[in-house]
Amino acid sequence: MNKTALVTGASKRIGKSITEHLASNGWDVVIHFNTSEEPAKKLETLLQQKYPQQNFSRIQANLVSEKEVEKLIPLVVSETGSFNLLVNNASVFLPGYLKETTTGLFDSQMNINFKAPFLLMRDFALHCKKGNIVNFVDTRITTSKSNFAAYSLSKKALWELTKMAALEFAPDIRVNAIAPGVSLPPEDKSEQYLWGLAENIPMKKPGGVVPILKSIDYILENDHLTGQLLFADGGENLGQND
Repeated sequence: MNKTALVTGASKRIGKSITEHLASNGWDVVIHFNTSEEPAKKLETLLQQKYPQQNFSRIQANLVSEKEVEKLIPLVVSETGSFNLLVNNASVFLPGYLKETTTGLFDSQMNINFKAPFLLMRDFALHCKKGNIVNFVDTRITTSKSNFAAYSLSKKALWELTKMAALEFAPDIRVNAIAPGVSLPPEDKSEQYLWGLAENIPMKKPGGVVPILKSIDYILENDHLTGQLLFADGGENLGQND
């Protein structure tokens, strides 16, 4: 089995950092994107130049569409062979209290953040049969705050799915999750905005992507670890120290 990873939402932000990190550690990577074709193409070209002995490719799929999601794993397997790492990184993050959550908002969060990972995990188990799955949840799953109600519920569901899949897929496939906190500013916000948020967490500083990448390394290197959640959140899940 080749050392190949499929990373969803791989062309930008945390997904891009994960892709670059895996490549630097000798992984071939399939770069999934939906609308960001140009960034995906640039990333693929850059990695191919930097690591000429490795293989990089890109694949497009709209994770809202279950038909496109269900084609994704079989297509990757047909092109690269059986691969051994699935990183469910892609997600959408939209606000809305319970009373403000329309069916459209609910479906958009659930389809991309929960249903797509469910289908990809199922198909990875069916087609690849061995390896690792890493799911990205959120430190918000530890609270009952409802200002991002549908988003938070989708990530809570993904964490429950992580444990269920870890039990069912063992021992051939390990399934773990990472919960980032204050890592990167939204695309329309500055670093200063991020530092403002970090004032409310125990470590008092943004984590950036390094804690996330170190968490991935730990999961991949510890072959007895499954069904676990690593908080890469500077202690945010603990609550505030009053």
